[in-house]
Amino acid sequence: MPEFEKSHKAHSSWYDSKYKTEEDKLEAIKQWRKDQENNTVNHWLQERYMNLIDPFIRDKHTWLTVGDPYGFDAHYLIDKKQDVVASDIANTFFPLVKKEGIITEYAVENAENLSFQDSSFDYILCKESYHHFPRPYLAVYEMIRVAKEAVILIEPQDPVAKIPLLLLLCNLADRINPKLVQKIWKNRYSFEVVGNYVFKLSEREIDKLANGIGLPAVAFKGINNNFYNPSIIDEKANNSSTIFKKLKRKLRFRNLLTKLTIISPDVLCAVIFKIQPSPEIISSLKNQGFTFHSFPHNPYL
Repeated sequence: MPEFEKSHKAHSSWYDSKYKTEEDKLEAIKQWRKDQENNTVNHWLQERYMNLIDPFIRDKHTWLTVGDPYGFDAHYLIDKKQDVVASDIANTFFPLVKKEGIITEYAVENAENLSFQDSSFDYILCKESYHHFPRPYLAVYEMIRVAKEAVILIEPQDPVAKIPLLLLLCNLADRINPKLVQKIWKNRYSFEVVGNYVFKLSEREIDKLANGIGLPAVAFKGINNNFYNPSIIDEKANNSSTIFKKLKRKLRFRNLLTKLTIISPDVLCAVIFKIQPSPEIISSLKNQGFTFHSFPHNPYL
């Protein structure tokens, strides 16, 4: 069996191994509801991710969420009056979260080989899952095929690709000793227990991908949001919490370093447009801090 198929199998069974009984699954759902009701740090972090897609939910659209095993990403959109199908390679939670009213529709799908027809959904959202796919380029081409308007990826960003100084230092270290960078940058080549290499996004990578297949535009926004820590996720996300105030100070400091281009944002939202977006969408994106890249038509095709 090829390695990518082994990884697919491992991904599809991972949640069954983690949540062996219905009580285990119900407890996970209970914790999610508790996070929402109490506005915990965990909920606050997830909302910061999901707020990135708000420019696209001004009107009602059809959506497919990819790599959404709990259906929680789909629920955010359903709560915004969107028409959504949640999908994932694992079917562990879908029957239960549909019964609980968290999602309305679901599909068990391999992102690298989606079963939907071309242009089946207006938008496709893939949040924190692209880096799990054994062959993510296949997955993103599949998402583009199935989307009508755009594909939205929200993923860890490749820090070296964004900061030229880091790339220079890596190149110099590689010339001295190729293993030197890896000793310092421990997860330069990292793999997960389910067998996949951990891919990270870069703006340049998405620019090239979109140009290569003649798409009209892309948009990007980076945020610093890598603050997940099991010891603080149940804290209240307001100023009554000393821990949360400390987290906000860390965020302000990282944002300052990002503004000074000393570091890059740790999360990148990349929007790949399949059709030219409306002036209203472009304006809304720019107002929310996105950069917009419009591409020339290939004169030879």
